[in-house]
Parts: sequence; C-alpha cells; structure tokens
Amino acid sequence: MKNLKTHLKPVAFALLAVFVIGGAGLALYPSSTQAADDKKAETAKPALTVTTTKPSAARLPIKLAANGNVAAWQEASVSSQSTGLRLAEVRVNVGDVVKAGDVLAVFSAETVEADLAQSKAALMEAEANAADAVANAARARTLQNSGALSAQQLSQYATAEQTANARIASAKAALASQQLRLKYTKVVAPDSGIISARGATVGAVIGSGTELFRMIRQGRLEWRAEVVAADLRNLKVGTGAVVKAANGSEVTGKVRMIAPTVDMQTRSALVYVDLPPAAASKDAPFKAGMFASGQFELGTSDAMTVPQQAIVVRDGFSFVFRLNANQHVSQIKVQPGRRLGDRIEVLGGLTADTQVVVRGAGFLNDGDLVSNVAETAPAAKLAAK
Repeated sequence: MKNLKTHLKPVAFALLAVFVIGGAGLALYPSSTQAADDKKAETAKPALTVTTTKPSAARLPIKLAANGNVAAWQEASVSSQSTGLRLAEVRVNVGDVVKAGDVLAVFSAETVEADLAQSKAALMEAEANAADAVANAARARTLQNSGALSAQQLSQYATAEQTANARIASAKAALASQQLRLKYTKVVAPDSGIISARGATVGAVIGSGTELFRMIRQGRLEWRAEVVAADLRNLKVGTGAVVKAANGSEVTGKVRMIAPTVDMQTRSALVYVDLPPAAASKDAPFKAGMFASGQFELGTSDAMTVPQQAIVVRDGFSFVFRLNANQHVSQIKVQPGRRLGDRIEVLGGLTADTQVVVRGAGFLNDGDLVSNVAETAPAAKLAAK
C-alpha cells in the first residue's frame, strides 16, 4: 500500500502540471485576441479623405411653379366694310407693326367715286329746285292778304317749299353715304399693334364683314398660367412672375388678373400675367399660342442649406453623410427643397452643428472610416493622401 501511494504521487503532480499549463494557455488566448483586434483598429486606413461643413442658414425665395399658354392680351379683327369692291392693294403682312390709323389695304374706288359724283349732282339739283320753291312760297306769302291767291294755292307753295328742303336733306344724306363708302375703300388699323393674321388677297371681290386682318392690340402678350385652387390664396394682383420660353429665355411680368372661376374638370384657375412689350417684338422668343412655364415670386423665408455636392442620390432618395466623433460616417436620409446657386435647402434630418461630408460624399457608404481635412487644403495634397 505504501508503495502504491509512492507511485501515485508523481502521476498526480504530472496531471496537475498539465491542468495548470492548459489553464494558463486559456487565460492567455483572449488577451492575445483582444490585442490583435486593438492593433488592427489602430492600423485601419481611412476609406477616403473628405472635407466637411456645417449647414448654414439663408433666406431663400418662395416660388410657385405653374404652366400655361402665351396669348394676346386682346385681339382686333379688321374686316371689310365695303360690298362688291375689288381689293386693289394690300400694304401689310403678318408680323408688321402698325399704328392706329395706318392704311392696311385699299379697295378699287372707281365705282364709288362715280356714285359720289352723281350724289353731288343730285344735291345741286335739289338745292336749285329748293331755291325756286322757296322764292315761290315767299311771293305767295306776300299776296296772302290781297286775296289774289286762294288758301289752297298758298298751301301748295308752302308744301313745295318743304318738299324741296326735304329733297335737299335726302340728297345730302345720299352724298354722305357715298363719302362714307369712299372712306371705307381704305382699310385702316383700329389700334396700334402687330398683324397676326392676314386673309386679304389682291384682286378678290369681298363682301361686307369679311375679316381681312387680325392683330394683337398694342403688341401686348400675356401668360395664362394654370394654378390649382389651393394655391390661389398665395397670389394677388401685382405679384411678380418669371416666365420661361421654350428656348430658355426668361422675362419678368406681373399678375394682372385672377380668373373669378375655377375649371370643374381640372380644379385650376387661370392667372393672367402681363408680359413686357419687348416680349411681343418681332424677334422676341415669346409668340402667341406657345406653351411656357414660369414661377410666381411669393417672397422669402428662412432655410437651412448645404452644398449641392453634399447631397447623394441613391435609389431615388437623397442622403447626406454625417461625420461622427469616431471619424466614421453615418448615412442620413433627407428631403431636398429649394435651390439657390450651388446650395440646396434641407427639410429636416439635420441640425445646425451637424458635420456634413462635402467632397467625396458620392463615394462613401454607411459606416466608412474617413480622414477629414480642411476645405482650404490644396487639391494636390488631398490626392496625395
């Protein structure tokens, strides 16, 4: 028994040593792993060198976008007032600028001049007959108390005098009518403006009331913008508007009138914006009947803006990257608003002290480690990093 105990002691010590060494190894393993992780974190390289900035406050204009058509402020129809006359001359064409009273076309006047001469002769004849009748009536009145003439004869002379005077009035009216026909052989502009259409053809025999020309009165154009009923409360007479033509040209106008009714189908109303006279000139980009877009200027309001470069669009959404204290970035979804130059309004999601990545934002992913440098650093230095 004593020999057995003596033999078991070395075995027990050997097993104890194995357990001690194994425990020490297990104790040392976590420490070495943590150290490796720490060393890896210390040696991690930034994914990108970036610049950052903070959102800035600004006063941005409030604008209401709309679409509509350009139309003439008022149109004038110039028609023929002569019947059965041949059009002898057309003096204007589409696009010509005319003034009130300018002769636009001339009808052949030979027939009218002949009728006018006949009316003048008829007036002279009526006046001669009236002079004789007046003289006879005057002599009859001198003999009224003598009894040489009967009452019937006196009445006849007086009636002849009145009839002669009436024939003079009738001849004068006929003469005035022929003079008016002669006047109508010249078609004149009723107002100043721009000829927008021409139906007159030289040699045509035109009836009364036939439209010869159509013109834009005073050369004034207007933009008829379609605005939904909910936005009408923001508009009033005199509100400024910037209207853009199809070729990109812009002009500034003012609201002249807001339609008193709203279309039942579209739930929108027409807002009439006067365009400056230059917009209707011959070479101007705006033409009556064309489509145009524009924006109404409704004032300004406070806004928080970031550089346009800081906005990253992915999958149809807009994001910015916030720089955290540990130099890692976080992707934040934002809603962009108005634009002013190279800055964009951000509606929510950021505070005034948020560090936002500007340069390099488009190449980052959520959680990336970055190196932040001053915005004023030279581009060559940034590339070297």
